[in-house]
Amino acid sequence: MHAPTVRPLAAPTESQLGELAEVLRDCVAGGASVSFMHPLPRQRALAFWREVADDAAAGKRVLLVAEDGEGICGTVQVLLDMPENQPHRGDVLKMLVHRRARRRGVGAALMAAAEGAARAAGKTLLVLDTASGDAERLYERMGWQSAGVVPDYALLPHGGFCDTRFYYRRLPA
Repeated sequence: MHAPTVRPLAAPTESQLGELAEVLRDCVAGGASVSFMHPLPRQRALAFWREVADDAAAGKRVLLVAEDGEGICGTVQVLLDMPENQPHRGDVLKMLVHRRARRRGVGAALMAAAEGAARAAGKTLLVLDTASGDAERLYERMGWQSAGVVPDYALLPHGGFCDTRFYYRRLPA
């Protein structure tokens, strides 16, 4: 199997937006609490990625993708456009790995690239939140610190409340 590569995607093509939409739809169908409910219509997923692409083109966020022999298999974003009293901080958003590519180091590669992109943009503090136990293990292995859990923070895509854990990581300047 082709080893995934990670790269920034500042101006996704329609085809790439379609692949990103399929990664998002697969994660939601698989139960990931990532702001969307199941079933996630393809057009709604495409609309989301078009908004992300607009922000990436404007320099407000970094969009990273992981690709394998079948195309885009994972993605993560770093929100750079923060309030004026938080220029040092970035938010890590929507770390998604298609079920076909899990347990192959894609998540770790995406997170390492996200941290690198944040450092390159001058960020020294990153924050994220997750409702996934698998992601929690990954983040903790990579040195992220838990800031706590908010109970019933969001809904799972198939219904029911889920807790959300917040993490932070200080980056060397």
